[in-house]
Amino acid sequence: MGNSKLSKATFAGGCFWCMVDCFYLLEGVEDVKVGYTGGHVEDPTYEQVKTQLTGHYEVAQVMYDAEITTYEELLEMYWRQVNPTDDEGQFQDKGESYRTAIFYENEEEKNKAQLSRDTLNSSGKYSKPIVTKILPLTEFYLAEEYHQDFSTKSTKEYKEDREKSGRDEFLKEIWKN
Repeated sequence: MGNSKLSKATFAGGCFWCMVDCFYLLEGVEDVKVGYTGGHVEDPTYEQVKTQLTGHYEVAQVMYDAEITTYEELLEMYWRQVNPTDDEGQFQDKGESYRTAIFYENEEEKNKAQLSRDTLNSSGKYSKPIVTKILPLTEFYLAEEYHQDFSTKSTKEYKEDREKSGRDEFLKEIWKN
């Protein structure tokens, strides 16, 4: 990953394990790291974040070539991974760290994220309003190594957790795919 021209985008969509593989489906995505952002504790650990007292979100940070994949395509993929109407978390995971949010780094990303959210909100796809926040990216803290690429390193545990969550059934019903 020696390409210094890579862009990055940061998304919170509940358990960060479930927010990695989907982005690799897009051509131009070079890497996805999981971590924490948005809180008030410096360099938090997973144990601290899961107490729901640090204010951090679990996030996936996507490194991508913007000449191949656009920010709008990342946003579209993001919306297809979450329930943006749940302000208490995602699926089986509840609490502050599991809420949805899009973290922007500049006004252009902010505007694109807001337009994307507003378009989806007015589409009628959901019976409740979208509550996903659009927030400025603050410090991103890389999660512990065992969380990185969890779906490939701990396939059985990942599949069991994802199946138990109800995420895939919800997404299939909403997106009809």
